[in-house]
Amino acid sequence: MSKRIIVAGVGMIPFKKPGQSESYDRMGAAAVREALVDAGLDYSQVQSAYASYVYGDSCAGQAALYHVGITGIPVVNVNNNCASGSTAFALASQAIKYGMVDCALAVGFEQMQPGAIDMVFPDRPSPIARHNKAAADLVGLTEEERKLPPAVQLFGCQVDLTKDLYGIDDALLAEITIKARRHAAHNPYAIFRNPLTTEDILSGEPVFRGLRKLFACPPSCGAAAVIVCTESFAKEHGLDYKVQVIGQGFCSDKQEHFESDPLDIMFRALSRDAANQAYEEACVGPEDIDVIELHDCFTSNEVLTYSALGLCDDGDMEKFIREGQNTYGGKVVCCPSGGLLAKGHPLGATGLSQITELVWHLRGTAGDRQVAGARTALQHNGGLGSAGFVNIFQKT
Repeated sequence: MSKRIIVAGVGMIPFKKPGQSESYDRMGAAAVREALVDAGLDYSQVQSAYASYVYGDSCAGQAALYHVGITGIPVVNVNNNCASGSTAFALASQAIKYGMVDCALAVGFEQMQPGAIDMVFPDRPSPIARHNKAAADLVGLTEEERKLPPAVQLFGCQVDLTKDLYGIDDALLAEITIKARRHAAHNPYAIFRNPLTTEDILSGEPVFRGLRKLFACPPSCGAAAVIVCTESFAKEHGLDYKVQVIGQGFCSDKQEHFESDPLDIMFRALSRDAANQAYEEACVGPEDIDVIELHDCFTSNEVLTYSALGLCDDGDMEKFIREGQNTYGGKVVCCPSGGLLAKGHPLGATGLSQITELVWHLRGTAGDRQVAGARTALQHNGGLGSAGFVNIFQKT
């Protein structure tokens, strides 16, 4: 029999620009200590750990955790691109759900370099070569365009397709970044908190096709950690067990994603499939969600995720944004933290930082960012290559 997954503790450190943070191991350890204090636990009570990162050598998880304690527990290191943190959380929560352990930890960290993300090992096949080729063929990229960094290629095309197919213009895409900065103004963990105007965002030439610099999230450094446990463990140790995981969806690509619609190669299909799994398990629908942290790596990706998560129909995405249904006072508050666009995107930490933010809202401790009356929250995270995750949390 499966067991309830309780979120016992969360922790995060302020994100920094590359070159301004501590080393990855120190950041990871600091986030774990925050989560332990939040839960009211000692590290000796954690029975297994899952560490997520992309830009690091093998066993970096042990290097971070050994600063906190060396207790002999199994430590699993996870790399699933931008969804690494959500993957670590999935493993930790599944260990609880199916009775492998009573208390598990997921920690994610990243120490990144400035500039656009590119291949670290260009001397071997790219794990997203299939995605780049399929999108390039469907869109008709030139040979020169195919030499650009993989993410720039894919999301430059995503911006163009979003505009062409759904009546979304540059000014509306800029509104997503403006919202992100407005939300982040109240987030001490976010890097970019100053407001932006449409003119600020649209000035200068695009990076590639319709992709502009401020349509994209920045590389950053940071760490976050989440502790999960069984309900019986929480009660036995006097822990807060109000926030629970009620639905989860995990998936990778299907063959048909590569064959007809290039937008399905760029997260949309993953998001839709993972969300449907999570809604079904949770027995809730999009209309029940109060607050969302979604994978806004690019403004176009946030727009497409609205319909992928079922918040609106494809044809209503423009209306959804113009009416402010994606912010305070609207249908659902999307990325109250400022999201990746303003908070930053340290790949291994992102999924866990999203969960941390949502737990604060469900507890009612999010300060000036608080979504009033938040009871049900959704976390969405994707990694190219590919990995799709949706988690639904609820305050009992």
